[in-house]
Amino acid sequence: MQVLKFGGTSVANAENILKVIAIVKKAAAEEKTVVVVSALGGITDILLQAASEAAKGNEAYKSLIETVEKRHFEVVKGLIPVAHQSQLLSLAKSSINEIEDICNGIFTLGEITPRTKDRLAGFGEWLSSQIIAEKLKFEGVDVQWKDARELIQTNSKYTRAQVDFNATQHRIENYFNAAPQQLFLIPGFIASNAEGIPTTIGRGGSDYTAAILASSLNASRLEIWTDVSGMMTADPRLTANAKVIEKISYGEAMELSHFGAKVIYPPTLQPVMNKNIPVWIKNTFAPEDAGTLVVSNGPSENATDQNIIKGISSINNLALLSLEGSGMVGIPGFSKRLFEALSNEQINVILITQSSSEHSICVAVDASQADAAKQAIDSTFAGELVLQKVEPLKVETGLSIVALVGEQMRSHPGVSGRMFSALGRNGVNVRAIAQGSSEKNISAVIATADVQKAINVLHEDFFETTFKQVHLFITGVGNVGAKLLQQIEKQFVSLQQHLKIKINVVGLSNSRRMVFNEKGIDLGDWKSALQDGDEANLSLFVDTAISKNMRNSIFVDITANAAVAGVYEKLLQKSISVVACNKIAASADFAHYKKLKHLASEFNCRFLFETNVGAGLPVIGTLNDLVHSGDEVRKIEAVLSGTLNFVFNHYDGSSSFSDIVRQAQQEGFTEPDPRLDLSGTDVMRKILILAREAGYEMQMEDIQNNGFLPAECMEGDVEAFYACMQRHEAHFKNLLDKANAKNCKLKFVATFDNGKAAVGLQHIEPSNDLYHLYGKDNVVLFYTARYPEQPLVIKGAGAGADVTASGVFADIVRAANAS
Repeated sequence: MQVLKFGGTSVANAENILKVIAIVKKAAAEEKTVVVVSALGGITDILLQAASEAAKGNEAYKSLIETVEKRHFEVVKGLIPVAHQSQLLSLAKSSINEIEDICNGIFTLGEITPRTKDRLAGFGEWLSSQIIAEKLKFEGVDVQWKDARELIQTNSKYTRAQVDFNATQHRIENYFNAAPQQLFLIPGFIASNAEGIPTTIGRGGSDYTAAILASSLNASRLEIWTDVSGMMTADPRLTANAKVIEKISYGEAMELSHFGAKVIYPPTLQPVMNKNIPVWIKNTFAPEDAGTLVVSNGPSENATDQNIIKGISSINNLALLSLEGSGMVGIPGFSKRLFEALSNEQINVILITQSSSEHSICVAVDASQADAAKQAIDSTFAGELVLQKVEPLKVETGLSIVALVGEQMRSHPGVSGRMFSALGRNGVNVRAIAQGSSEKNISAVIATADVQKAINVLHEDFFETTFKQVHLFITGVGNVGAKLLQQIEKQFVSLQQHLKIKINVVGLSNSRRMVFNEKGIDLGDWKSALQDGDEANLSLFVDTAISKNMRNSIFVDITANAAVAGVYEKLLQKSISVVACNKIAASADFAHYKKLKHLASEFNCRFLFETNVGAGLPVIGTLNDLVHSGDEVRKIEAVLSGTLNFVFNHYDGSSSFSDIVRQAQQEGFTEPDPRLDLSGTDVMRKILILAREAGYEMQMEDIQNNGFLPAECMEGDVEAFYACMQRHEAHFKNLLDKANAKNCKLKFVATFDNGKAAVGLQHIEPSNDLYHLYGKDNVVLFYTARYPEQPLVIKGAGAGADVTASGVFADIVRAANAS
């Protein structure tokens, strides 16, 4: 004997019912079969809504009843040929008339009792099962329809009646022992009390009906047919990468169903678990799929990462009630009184957590019951409130529970740490925590706004071994930004294969336009996407990046804009990592620099700016490694401007100094305003950043700048700057001639020594480490406690869109690996 149950979506219409018929025929041909069906999808809700409207005195209930009639008539006409429909249509019409009579009575009285509600709600299953049975008979199948109200006996607690298992077992055994048929069709959800008055066994009770029958008949298996191919590792509506769970224990399945997994009704498993009857969860619309097998499953010593956690689930629309007060400490009975107050109001407690100091206790309840709960609890503790032994009950709404479920957690330490670490890295704040004594679940109360991100973060951490999704919001798509997008596109597949990272550029902005696409902007056509986007608005761009609340988010700044640097603080506070090519933030006031570093640490994200010094050269990363490993930086010598090195390497007097600078700008080596390079301001920022990263507190004004530009060249716009340099060509030629006379080269050098920093033009002799530096190359010499005489040298291209983009790219990968 086997029992098959089909849910509301499986029997929603004639087309779906034909799929059910095919499955049932095949099953009955192999083994004696009992089929339990739900009402046509949505019918029970419509019936209860009609009753509610009637009780309010709203005649809209009549149109709802018409909808019920139309739905059933359409199904009959879609299943049975016209010549054979009359008897079934008459049966349906008779039921609809009874429904109408009941609702008319409710309308007249202006109220509805739980008993009447049960009578009305049961019509859906009664009608659908009759229709399906008649369709089977029409196709020549020997099927016996049986009213579940004659088999399942309950108490008189209407709408959620409790089953009398002894009486029910007796009824079921007597009926099936005498019935010769191979196939039986039974309506789910409905039952009756000892007096024969109709009851229902809770919404979702059709599953429960099937489980009761399977248990009473000692069935070989119970199959729950629905619209998904089994229980999933997470809600597929929230994470696209949810997977079907092949096998799960009864306990794990019950935990997942309790915490919001709607595939199976929570009480269903208890009857079959006691008999160790396997349960298959199958898909009516993909019957060939294996589905999920629910069985008894003891602890395994060989559990792997893939089966320690079986699933992630969530419950929304919760309120957290917190009772606190010093008068609770050491006084027995507070918890008892709290739960009695809730119980008396029929308020179900979903989660409980209490501090070890006994100073507070928190419970989670359905948000719709929060006001009633507060009134009941404040009334219960009225005396303590007056004496200020307890504080008024705190009620927080807009909350949800996210739960990890897995029977193997009990034998694998570190799961909870991994869970909360993953949530913390992504800025998901945990309001309360609970872990059952069975250690089958870990529950966290979080903001409902964070649920989707939390589930994706946890699913990625526990189930997705393929790759980590990283979401980029990039502002600045000039030379460097364009090269970065090109590099990301080129390395897209390689990053997935070798680093298990999938990078999606989900936000893109320049000074004129901005565009967003949560699925990822097509990097082969990003210019068109940006052109078709919205008008650029920095504040809106940042707010959108925050509001999208996407896991593993990184904000990438490839500008030299002070306003963009000003948004880092807001982003870091939302656990969005910042990768900055922009030097302004790291070279700003020291207190602001430290605050940004602190925020990144506090909110579990990264603030990275490798390209602030040396473009793509690993200067800051190497310096950090030295400092973090305990070395002490004593002196730094460096040529840090690719622009100035390019200029002085190419300036030989054959072309004007102004022309060489313009060439550097045209080749993309300068800042948008070349004066930042030639004035030494850019180099000052770089040596300041290195000094700070070496552990020294220093401000921009502490750096001595021995400039070489005539003062008047700093006035006016960029074209005026070029004209001024042209007028002062003799000054630049004089600088060159003096260096040549000493057989030296001109280099703009930054130094940091004994806590003091300076930048300026120097004559470099051939024996100096800085002499053989060509093109746009940079060089940094670190003299440390470990490298006191022979410095650690970092040398290479220090300017150019390609190398700078590669440095930004490297920081993105670092941030992704840390998130």
